[in-house]
Amino acid sequence: MDYMITTEQLTKKYKSFVAVNDVSLHIRKGSIYGFLGPNGAGKSTTMKMLLGLTAPTKGNFTIYGKQFPADRLAILKEVGSFIESPSFYANLTGRENLDIIRRILGLPGSAVDDALELVGLSEFGDRLAKKYSLGMKQRLGLAGALLGRPPILILDEPTNGLDPSGIHEIRNLIKSLPDLYDCTVLISSHMLSEIELMADDIGILNHGRLLFEGSLDGLRQYALQSGFAADNLEDMFLSMVEKDNAGRKQRAKL
Repeated sequence: MDYMITTEQLTKKYKSFVAVNDVSLHIRKGSIYGFLGPNGAGKSTTMKMLLGLTAPTKGNFTIYGKQFPADRLAILKEVGSFIESPSFYANLTGRENLDIIRRILGLPGSAVDDALELVGLSEFGDRLAKKYSLGMKQRLGLAGALLGRPPILILDEPTNGLDPSGIHEIRNLIKSLPDLYDCTVLISSHMLSEIELMADDIGILNHGRLLFEGSLDGLRQYALQSGFAADNLEDMFLSMVEKDNAGRKQRAKL
């Protein structure tokens, strides 16, 4: 199996609190991997470790054949990221905002036009960022992640705050990316119905631990064997998390 991202017992502790606990992920080349979990489950912390924004307490990871921490800078050149709501210089145009990122990355000038076209913002590139709608700002954030067409995208809640039309646009864009330029996407979202329409594989995190990793079909089989409802991703997700939480409460009483 050709994996673009693997983690081995990845762990992050903050004093006595364990945010991420022995997480081993396997993200296939050219796939969209849906990373799910309740608020505080450790999804964003895991993504920040993969981007070198916070150091693991234990464990290691490999991205595109490069090992952290030895190849940290080389890894960053292969990854485009969208973490939380992106911020822009309001009095600069969308194009000017992207050009700042382009210069930092050392990419050619054509990369900005390419990214604007990918996200459908070509005609709005010269509009001030402060005049962008929320959906346009989210697309501009994605354009920043797509600069230079990196082989790996890490997207944390890219549809956050969007109306149904905006969600539909972003979902179709993300879904098209692996075929469009052969990239691999790791995406977290609370919109489980959207992940179900996009993702090839699923990882479910709860209280920092990985409860399940595999294909959607594999998740359905697991749910049926466990006696859970398997009609849709939301039902399976909630059943799995509730069972884990009940087990935790039971163990805490012992």
